Amino acid sequence: MSENTTPHAAPALPEKPQRSRTPLIAGGLVLVAALAAGGWALTRGGDDAGVIRIGTTEASQPQWQILKEKAAEEGIEVEIVNFSEYTLPNPALAEEEIDLNSFQHILYLADHNVHTGDDLRPIGSTMIVPLPLYSEKYDSVDQFVDGDQVAIPNDATNQARALFVLEGAGLITFTGDPSSPTPDDIDEDASTVVVRPVEASQTAGLIHDADVAGVITNNNFATDAGFDLDGYLYADDPESPGAQPYINIFAARPGDVDNETYLKIVELYHDQEVLDAVIESSGGTAVIVDGYDPARLQEVLEETEANLQAGS
Repeated sequence: MSENTTPHAAPALPEKPQRSRTPLIAGGLVLVAALAAGGWALTRGGDDAGVIRIGTTEASQPQWQILKEKAAEEGIEVEIVNFSEYTLPNPALAEEEIDLNSFQHILYLADHNVHTGDDLRPIGSTMIVPLPLYSEKYDSVDQFVDGDQVAIPNDATNQARALFVLEGAGLITFTGDPSSPTPDDIDEDASTVVVRPVEASQTAGLIHDADVAGVITNNNFATDAGFDLDGYLYADDPESPGAQPYINIFAARPGDVDNETYLKIVELYHDQEVLDAVIESSGGTAVIVDGYDPARLQEVLEETEANLQAGS
């Protein structure tokens, strides 16, 4: 981990569009991974008391196959459903098209709930990962020059966090002290780089763009693009006290927070073999989060939602 890290409080985020009611697991929007072999589900929140469907944006990562095998040993059949965009797994969960999802941190879930009226709940913690700045052009943040472009995710939660990363790296300055910065909060005259907001899945590919000097991209996209995950120039600190809103979680519908099968899946995620795969696939950057039961995670979620509502 880079020594040049700096924590920030959870930002309040701008409003996002209401979701469509169109089914999301259709029309090629989602790729479905293979089913775990055999087994029977103990309980399930939906109508089909069979396979437990877990939505994620990183189904190709090895930990999911290991988790499926661990679940099968416990008589639980799991299907991993891969979504191509962050905006899809929460609506799919709310619409009962999947049973759990695991792709987001608490802040992202809070933003979703506040702006859609959903009441999705965290039932288990997974990890925190830094949000890094990568470059093919430079070896340190000191080498960036005035006018260099940096690609950042354009979704509300990751964009605010990415801007804090650039501020911490000394590459941008804000006109004030925003709790949820957007590109409009950047003091262009006092900043070195110009941000280029794009869909999160596009950030990693832009590292090869001749007009882009750096990219801020999430670990799963960096992994899929073949990045050296230890080769980032700067990142925020996942172990800082202000990092709670960035704890990644398993989310469920409110009626399923006590579902024994779902809680067992969370427990199996923390099997050492699964965790070893999580850490390896993150390039050693993931920090595993233990010690948060569903009640404590819900407290953090509610605090974060209150902060968002107060800032809206």
